[in-house]
Amino acid sequence: QVQLVESGGGLVQPGGSLRLSCAASGSIFRIYAMGWYRQAPGKQRELVATITSGGSTNYADSVKGRFTISRDNAKNTVSLQMNSLKPEDTAVYYCNADITITVISGPRGYWGQGTQVTVSS
Repeated sequence: QVQLVESGGGLVQPGGSLRLSCAASGSIFRIYAMGWYRQAPGKQRELVATITSGGSTNYADSVKGRFTISRDNAKNTVSLQMNSLKPEDTAVYYCNADITITVISGPRGYWGQGTQVTVSS
């Protein structure tokens, strides 16, 4: 069994900052890409940022320059530092990771349960 557990969501005023963290645990052989996605009410889930095991990053245009994704391969964690938050960043944020559980199995995607981020004055 593999679990992804997010933490760090909450309510913040426009212009403020939050840091999300996600820890992967369980029967993990190897973790490939990790990332953050978000889903606002009435909208589809969208990519926020991803990071490969080698540290290459990719960001949605809407968050470039404001959000920073990072990971600790030794601890199986990924974080998202969110600065200059806007009301349109309000959403449930989900952690995602491509994980293999044995040396011969292919990677599959796992999701966390989500954490609410609300940006409002």
